[in-house]
Amino acid sequence: MSITIRPATPDDVEFILQLIRDLATFEKAPDAVKATVEDLLRDGFGPHPRFESLIAQLDDRPAGFALYFYNYSTWEGTTGIHLEDIFVLPWARGHGVGRALIGAVAMRAKERRCPRLDLSVLHWNPAREVYRKLGFVPLSEWVSYRLEGEALSQLAARTAEGACVSERVEPDE
Repeated sequence: MSITIRPATPDDVEFILQLIRDLATFEKAPDAVKATVEDLLRDGFGPHPRFESLIAQLDDRPAGFALYFYNYSTWEGTTGIHLEDIFVLPWARGHGVGRALIGAVAMRAKERRCPRLDLSVLHWNPAREVYRKLGFVPLSEWVSYRLEGEALSQLAARTAEGACVSERVEPDE
């Protein structure tokens, strides 16, 4: 079996969105996906891309994807890559597709002088063993936090009301 990894194009967006939905179902959150084709086209293929994506093909059939974006380490003074999502269709698992996708993201990191590749994984996901075998190490001293939804809106509103921000931040166009 032959694995090919290529950069995603706008023509792949419907496939990517379907894989995002499949991933959400796998992660036991089938109704959580709010992204649309338009969102992915704008944010991945518009004038100011916020993410990049790779498509894996197994024997010329689309088999999976990886979606990543750049982050920045203030301590190291350089960018890194955060692998946001990786998903391989069930029929293609066990053939090295996931490893090939991660390897391709690692190649991007090295080509672009990014000294690290980060990812997060649910504690019950069996892929953790694959990540460990590839050399990823869990960061047990770090705890992830998230602010979203109403809590995010409330904090932003309180900050705006309290004039804690000396300069208005305009959204990207």
